[in-house]
Amino acid sequence: MSDVAKAAGVSAMTVSNVLNGHPHVSEETRRRVTEAVERLGYRMNVAARNLRSGTTGVIGLAIPDVDQPYYGRLASLVIAEAARRGYRVAVEQTGASREGEAQAVANSRLRMYDGLIIATVELGDEDAAGVFAGFPVVALGERISEAHVDHVGMANFEGARDATLHLVERGCRRIAAIGGRTEGETGAATLRTAGYLAALDEAGVPRDDALLVPCPFNLAGGAEAVRQLAADGVPFDGLMCLTDAMALGALRGLADLGRGAPGDALVTGFDDIPQAAFAVPSLTTVAPGHAEMVTAALELLTERMAGRRAEDEARNVTGPHRLVVRESTGG
Repeated sequence: MSDVAKAAGVSAMTVSNVLNGHPHVSEETRRRVTEAVERLGYRMNVAARNLRSGTTGVIGLAIPDVDQPYYGRLASLVIAEAARRGYRVAVEQTGASREGEAQAVANSRLRMYDGLIIATVELGDEDAAGVFAGFPVVALGERISEAHVDHVGMANFEGARDATLHLVERGCRRIAAIGGRTEGETGAATLRTAGYLAALDEAGVPRDDALLVPCPFNLAGGAEAVRQLAADGVPFDGLMCLTDAMALGALRGLADLGRGAPGDALVTGFDDIPQAAFAVPSLTTVAPGHAEMVTAALELLTERMAGRRAEDEARNVTGPHRLVVRESTGG
């Protein structure tokens, strides 16, 4: 750094300010320092800087399954937003298990990440005090919302309600909830199912338990759910799928039965993953505000890492949602 300062005709402190992106440096000085850095081949000693500052410049992202389209999209957005803020991201896969989620937090501590964003499926409010205490964490999903943990969630109930009402408005009266369930821990599945049921009640469409079809939140689950409805002789004219992955699988299931959307049944998804726009037919879906949620999560996490809020001063943020109408519902 001293060599760079001498070559650029500035102080070592000015070189440090330029390398660390401080705003109060003239463009001429920044240019001279940058040219000297390139000419001399200077590389910052990141390990030494981290030891001196007590930080690593790395945050963790713990997700249930890197192979799921939604979580791939989430990871991509988190990595881009973190990079904009000067951080790198290490991704952990939890397998959607309680043990895996707790281990991801432990790994973040041991590897000395500066903070963690975790999509929780099994860990809930009752776990937060013991698992997350004393470490900067932002939880995604619906399992943690009341504890002293920063939380960013989706409008699951509202989005599913809007999708179901859209199907009703397009003439559907036998709407199956693919992945729907009313029992178990509060989470995306139960909240989206509740939104579906509320929409039916609001529209005066009778409920039918045979149209609630639990299945895995993946492509195969959606396809098998449609085939099961047909095998059971359950008539349907609309499919409100709890995720886009299930909806894309449902389109495959319809094709296997010699049917299609929107001709034989209208189909909606939830998540607005990139594949939704390129399916044949393109998929009507609920866009849950991915970019806004990721920005909020990084903002909350960096605030927490900087110690700008008390440990028990948690915030809850819900992303904005909108219905994106495409070909699968005649859009």
